[in-house]
Amino acid sequence: MRIYNSKLWISDLDETINVLPELDELADNSVMITGCTGLICSAIVDILIRWNEVHDKKIQILAAGRNKNKIIERFYPYSKKNWFVFVPYDAVSEKKLLKIKCTYIIHGACNASPNIIIKEPVETMLSNFLGIKNLLDYAKENAVKRVLYISSSEVYGKKTDNQPYHIDEYGYIDLLNSRNSYSIGKRAAETLCISYADEYGVESVIIRPGHIYGPTAVPSDERVSSAWAYAAASGKEIIMKSNGSQIRSYCYCLDSASAILKVLFKGKNSLAYNISNYESIITIKEMAEILAKSANVNLKVEIPTAIEKKSFNPMNNSSLDATELLELGWKGLFNAERGFSHTIKILKELI
Repeated sequence: MRIYNSKLWISDLDETINVLPELDELADNSVMITGCTGLICSAIVDILIRWNEVHDKKIQILAAGRNKNKIIERFYPYSKKNWFVFVPYDAVSEKKLLKIKCTYIIHGACNASPNIIIKEPVETMLSNFLGIKNLLDYAKENAVKRVLYISSSEVYGKKTDNQPYHIDEYGYIDLLNSRNSYSIGKRAAETLCISYADEYGVESVIIRPGHIYGPTAVPSDERVSSAWAYAAASGKEIIMKSNGSQIRSYCYCLDSASAILKVLFKGKNSLAYNISNYESIITIKEMAEILAKSANVNLKVEIPTAIEKKSFNPMNNSSLDATELLELGWKGLFNAERGFSHTIKILKELI
C-alpha cells in the first residue's frame, strides 16, 4: 500500500496544513527540494502535494535528486502532474542545475544514516559542503528569493550539562574522528551560507533538526528511531544497544516539515533555528518504551559490538532550545506518544 492510501497520514497532513497559512504565499510559485525522498523532505513534499490537491492555484514542486525513477515511484501518482517536475541533482557533482524558474530552495540532501557516515566519511563531508555551495551559486545566478539549509543538532558537539542547546552554544567535536565528518561538514556548510549572504547577498536561513522520526523513513534507515519503528511495526522486539540514557529532542516528521516551511517564510535572514517539540524531549530508553508499547512488542538490551559503537552519535545530550522557532508562531502538533503511535499505525499499513 502507498502512504497516500493511509487515512491517518492524510489526516495528519491536513492537520499540519491547517497551521501553515504561509503556504498560500507559495501559490503560483516554485520550490526546489533536494533530498526529497528522505525522511524530512518527503514529508515536506507530501504537505505541498496535499495542499495542491485541495486548492485551485498550485505550487510548482521541483523534486531534485539523482534517481528519477525513485522519485517518481515515491510520489506516484502525483509525480505525473504538470506541477511536479523532476530536476537532476547530485550533491557531490559540479554539474550545473537546470536553468529552471525557482522561487525558493529547501536543501535536505545528505548522508544521514550512521552506517553510511561510517562507510563513506569522505562523501559525507563533501556532499554537505559542495551540495550547498552549488545551490548557493545557483541562487546567486538565478535570483532565488531564499535558500533554506537543513543542518543538524550534531553541529553543537558535546555538552556537559542536561540543559537544551541554544542556537549560539557550541561544544567540543573531535576533528580527528571520521564519524564527525557529518557534524564538521554541517558546521562548514552553515558558515558558507552566511558567507554567501554577506558577500553576495544570497538570502538564507538554517534549520537544525533534532532526532526526526516518522513513517516517511525508508526501511534501510539505520537511525534507531527509524530502525526500531520498522521492527516494532513488523512485530519484532526492539533491541537497545546502550542503557538508553542519552537525551534527545524527538520530533514527528510533519512537525519538522511544518517548522521548516514556517522558517522558510518567517525566519530572519542568516539566522539558525532549532526544531524541538518540548513535549518530546526524552531519553532513548523512553523512546524505545513508547515504541514497544505502541506496537505491543518486547524491549531487549544487548551489549554493542565495537563496530556498532563506532557509529553511535557521540552526544549524550542533544536536546534543543526552540525559543526562536516558537517566536515565529510554530507549535508542534504531535507529542512523543502521539507521533510514535501514528508512526507505528501507518507503517503497519505500509509493510
